[in-house]
Formats: sequence, C-alpha cells, structure tokens
Amino acid sequence: MKVSTGIADGLPPANVFDRMCPSRGVLEHVTSRWGVLVLGALRERGYRFSELRRRVSGVSEKMLAQTLQTLERDGFVRREAHPVIPPRVDYSLTPLGREAAELVAALAHWSEQQVASVVAAREEYDGRAATA
Repeated sequence: MKVSTGIADGLPPANVFDRMCPSRGVLEHVTSRWGVLVLGALRERGYRFSELRRRVSGVSEKMLAQTLQTLERDGFVRREAHPVIPPRVDYSLTPLGREAAELVAALAHWSEQQVASVVAAREEYDGRAATA
C-alpha cells in the first residue's frame, strides 16, 4: 500500500494542523489513552484479547475491542483468528505499528520519568489559584 505524501501524486502535503487532513485522525488514534497503552503492550509481545485486557489495566472490553479494531483498520495491529475451539485470536503489531509503538513508548517513558515534576507544577498552580 502506497502512502501519499502529497508531493508526487498532486495531493496537498499532509498537515496535521489542517482540520481536514487525514493525518489528524491517525494522530488521534495513536495518541488516544487506550491507543498508547495498547501499542505499548503489543510492543512487548503479541497478546490474546483477554491477556491484553489484563495487561492494559482499566480498559473495558468494549473500549479494547474498539481500539483494536481502529488500530487494525489503520494498519498498526494484526489480528489473527485461529480456527480452533474455543476460538483464539492473537493480536500483534505490524511493521507500521511497531514504528508507531516505539514513538509513543518514548512519550510514555518520558511521562513516567517526569510525573513528579508535573505533580509539583500542579500543586504550585493550585496553590496560586487558591490565593488569587
């Protein structure tokens, strides 16, 4: 599948700041709360649905199913259904998904490293707001 950059095929170049640009939807899917966590978990290894739900603590079955379907549609996740009883479905990253997962994992790691600074900034802000 060829992805357009807009230069060679006459389409305007992708611009995430343009509300009509499809790249904005891609960014939304990858950086949503559950999108980041699902990509991060699948970066570790492939998972069955129930395993993935346990790994991504707090996600509902419905939200996980929707997130996986969206990420599969966008080409980030591979869904492999096995013809066995009981049914078994495995989820893993595609090469495109692995690339996206590496990027959001860096942001997630940064968030973990900076949480103390963010909490301190919030407390300082709240303290100023309370006295204003």
